[in-house]
Amino acid sequence: VKLFERDKKIADALGLSEGEQAKIEEIVAACEEALDDDAESIITNERYNYIGELMSNAVVKGHTGLTISDKIDSIVTNRFLALPIFAIIMFLVYYIAVETVGTVVTDFTNDTLFGEWIQPWVQEHMEAAECEDWLVSLVVDGIIGGIGAPIGFAPQMAIVFLLLSFLEDCGYMARVAFIMDRFFRQFGMSGKSFIPLLISAGCGVPGIMASRTIENETDRRLTIMTTTFIPCGAKLPVIALLSGAIMGGDWYMAPIMYFVGFFAVITACIILKKTELFAGDPAPFVMELPPYHLPAAKNVLLHTWERVAGFLKKAGTIIFLCCVVMWFLASFGIDEGSVAMVDTEKSFVAYIGNGLAPIFAPLGFDSWQAVAAAFSGFVAKESIVSTMAILSGLADAAEDEPDLWTAVMAFFPSAVAAFSFLVFNLLDSPCLAAISTMSQEMNSKKWTWATILFQNLYAYSMCLMVYQFGRVFVGGEAFSFGTAVAVVFLIAFLYLLFRPAKKYNKETVMSVDAK
Repeated sequence: VKLFERDKKIADALGLSEGEQAKIEEIVAACEEALDDDAESIITNERYNYIGELMSNAVVKGHTGLTISDKIDSIVTNRFLALPIFAIIMFLVYYIAVETVGTVVTDFTNDTLFGEWIQPWVQEHMEAAECEDWLVSLVVDGIIGGIGAPIGFAPQMAIVFLLLSFLEDCGYMARVAFIMDRFFRQFGMSGKSFIPLLISAGCGVPGIMASRTIENETDRRLTIMTTTFIPCGAKLPVIALLSGAIMGGDWYMAPIMYFVGFFAVITACIILKKTELFAGDPAPFVMELPPYHLPAAKNVLLHTWERVAGFLKKAGTIIFLCCVVMWFLASFGIDEGSVAMVDTEKSFVAYIGNGLAPIFAPLGFDSWQAVAAAFSGFVAKESIVSTMAILSGLADAAEDEPDLWTAVMAFFPSAVAAFSFLVFNLLDSPCLAAISTMSQEMNSKKWTWATILFQNLYAYSMCLMVYQFGRVFVGGEAFSFGTAVAVVFLIAFLYLLFRPAKKYNKETVMSVDAK
């Protein structure tokens, strides 16, 4: 059995010849192909089957037949129906949160609470107190307007988290992890990696920390490097804003971006698994599936509050600081040799954005406003919405207001360019809080910097292809030098994706891991 599991210590202890080892490997490989599973999982399944036979012969149960959970599982964990059912459920979650119930609450928060009550009241009292114009602008436009834009999206986030918490507590998400194990194993990952990916849908920080449950160090690092590709709660306001600018706020942009994130996770894992650093089989996945049950309302509400509170806490700290800094950079510049309030086009942020614009021009967004917003996203993804609201002169507008959609769309030459901007901010390196957590979990500066570099290069490459091919095939524009470069990137991407995996012996992998 241990030889079948490729246990090297047993093979060394037996002193098998190369011919004997080759014959054993041939037998094991044939079994894996015939049973469509890896050797360790085959043994694990046989052990459980044996246990099941003993139980059926020795234990008398109080009832016979399938339980309700078994009947449900026969459908939701079906080999062919499982993934389509999961996709439909996720679409429904975001349809309810974004298109129906969530919209009512968000409209009240944005239009009434901030737009009609808070901002006018503060502005009126500050002007009555004869405050300086710059101070009124800082508080009303920079702070309240900047923080209000992402906070206005909190109700929709709360509904998303409420529905996801319900699915977790009722037992369905445990089934999804089981479903994903067979799916992920095809790409070199374990089903255990799905849990951090799921948690990252709320926030990347606990998602990265959840990788601690993965015993295999290689799999754990691989999960950390890819888990933030999944859109977290902080990216939802960005998706809402850009989907409004691109396509009038259609609700299905959110689930589409989640599947884009899954595509990035899968392709990145395939590419990385074929390198010496991440070579090796994923660890076997064994998980108990709890029976379906009605969740306790207290638990669901508590989980929802924890996630929303984390977002609001960030809004009161990191985003607050970002709003102040971005307001200053967008309001001040050099005028006649001294720092003074100037038009936005002559501000510090305009100079910074124009300086960085050539880097992002091949991706379609070379306006200084778009570049400045993307730059602020490296600090906190929510601040992208705040930055765009401030730079468009609509700091008091919510991300679902048509006026802001029109102003933001003016930052991009086309809808394809705006979509490229959205994809880039979905896939690039996460916020500073997530990077800090990543550094702690990696426990290595080299691995942390390598992760940040990989994430940004991957995002840049994907967006280069998205924009260059989109402008030709969707926008009907002419083939250009940028398109030719995108073709080269596509060929390289497909080669890395489909090239045969090189076999690395365990000593080599362990040596690389130690380094």
